[in-house]
Amino acid sequence: MTKTASSAPASNAGQRGRPREFDLDAALDGAITVFTRKGFHGVSVSELAGAMNVSAGSLYKAFPDKHAIYMAALNRYISLRQQQTARDIAAAANGYGAIAAMLQAYAALSSGEVGLLGCLVVASNVELASNDNDIAKRVKTQLDGYEKRFAELIAIGQKDGSIRNDLDTDSMATTLVCLTQGMRVVGKSGATLASMQQTVAQALHMLV
Repeated sequence: MTKTASSAPASNAGQRGRPREFDLDAALDGAITVFTRKGFHGVSVSELAGAMNVSAGSLYKAFPDKHAIYMAALNRYISLRQQQTARDIAAAANGYGAIAAMLQAYAALSSGEVGLLGCLVVASNVELASNDNDIAKRVKTQLDGYEKRFAELIAIGQKDGSIRNDLDTDSMATTLVCLTQGMRVVGKSGATLASMQQTVAQALHMLV
């Protein structure tokens, strides 16, 4: 498989009109793990097929190349994170509570075994975005989405009185994006949950 640009969504990336012989979501979950751990260039096609529990022949039928598999895995990873974020903030009583829930979730993701594994968005940005326009655009879209969500929640908190009104919404949203992405990087070094929760506490203090 040679690398070619592809930005097809995870739901139909690389399909060639043939019946799929495997569960795509389950296979992509395996790809997410191995790509996050070893990067795009560090994974062979045979190793990828093993991680996805799919034969190499089935991969050729479903995807044109390894790059297409990576894009599909990244899209699924982002979709799963978006769904989890929506669940994290659903029960929050106010804007501050929603941001607190998001940051606490990042603390958990940035510590212990899951922290050591890392984040596929961060990994993509570091390894591939500077030389791959498809990856760069997808990562930027996701980071912009994080920033927009934080800005919306800050504005909600300022309206409901849970967040101080003198904060600049956009600047604080950018700060929180930098904080959360930095937490995922630090988590790769073996950060503890306690240390990440302390970081979250300091960040939340800026809001009140």
